[in-house]
Amino acid sequence: MNGNSGDAEWFRTFSPAPDAAVRLLCLPHAGGSASFYYPVARALSPSVEVLAAQYPGRQDRHLEPLIEDIPTLADRITEELSAYRDKPLALFGHSMGAVTGFEVAQRLEAQGRQPVELFVSGRRAPSTVRSSERWWHLASDSELVAEIKSHDVAGNELLDDPEVRAMLLPTIRGDYRAVETHVSRPGASVRCPVTAFTGDSDPKVTVEEALAWKGHTTGAFHAEVFTGGHFFLSDHQDAILRTVSARLASLIGV
Repeated sequence: MNGNSGDAEWFRTFSPAPDAAVRLLCLPHAGGSASFYYPVARALSPSVEVLAAQYPGRQDRHLEPLIEDIPTLADRITEELSAYRDKPLALFGHSMGAVTGFEVAQRLEAQGRQPVELFVSGRRAPSTVRSSERWWHLASDSELVAEIKSHDVAGNELLDDPEVRAMLLPTIRGDYRAVETHVSRPGASVRCPVTAFTGDSDPKVTVEEALAWKGHTTGAFHAEVFTGGHFFLSDHQDAILRTVSARLASLIGV
């Protein structure tokens, strides 16, 4: 199947690559949208076809109810991926997207559809729990805005507009609730290889917490540490995508 049935709702294909040997599903961070991965789709095409997930409650799906728990979100994404069975699939997720990707990978493997690789970025391993970490989804609007703006990511300036802020904050808060209240089942792991990317000064993830992803796969594990904070990937996109391309090429033999 060509997967077009899912394009109008859950996935965006910014740079169609019908002859690509592999697809890469990219999963956004809390408050993020599919458009965050537009540069990735352009950079990897035509050797890799990128699907960018569009969660409900944002951009063209802003009228749809939010999904405020990771298991339900992962269930829906896995269901939508049933239309994409004609070629190997890899997963890439940043922050909340990494958590979601890990859950989707487990579901796919339970169906006998092992991803060729899971790329996790900007997120500590499920087994590393911070008991004292603040739950930002319970913070006031002003505190939540300050937390978001503390991370240098394109588009944060939109929160300076009161009308835009009022429109965006419920979605952001719902995403924070989903990821902050999520607890993986004890001993959760995948069989597919896992590659972890992290920033050396990310306040949300220490290098040790990122390396702990090794304990959540029975396959090969690879990790790379870059300079920067939580959105280090914006400054190191080229290097990260070189690794992604090389890993996929080695795994599927292209």
